[in-house]
Amino acid sequence: MTATKPSVLFVCVHNAGRSQMAAGWLRHLAGDAVEVRSAGSAPADRINPVAVEAMAEVGIDITAQTPKILTHEDAEASSVVITMGCGDVCPYFPGQRHEDWTLDDPAGQGIEAVRAIRDEIGDRVRALVAGLLPHRARS
Repeated sequence: MTATKPSVLFVCVHNAGRSQMAAGWLRHLAGDAVEVRSAGSAPADRINPVAVEAMAEVGIDITAQTPKILTHEDAEASSVVITMGCGDVCPYFPGQRHEDWTLDDPAGQGIEAVRAIRDEIGDRVRALVAGLLPHRARS
């Protein structure tokens, strides 16, 4: 993290739903003021298409993203690490802020359930942006 640009890593098991939606929200809300990463402890082959659909409904396109494996380097380079059901696989480095967001997994869920998850993630990311960039927080 530099003095002016925080870095956030979102981690869930498959990096196909929750973490990808959170990363999409953060890119949308913070622009290039925050470095955004997402990864998974056991990445899926592709992003959950229902998560893609739900995000598109709010004008956020995550179709170009692909699930990625969690690396030690990505974790170490992040000033904020937010886990979403990946247990203790995330390494901890001194000076990092760690949060665990308890969220339902969108895997196998219909669009109605995924919309609710999307909206909860959006609310949490808005609060995160307000804390990281109080001068730039927007909805």
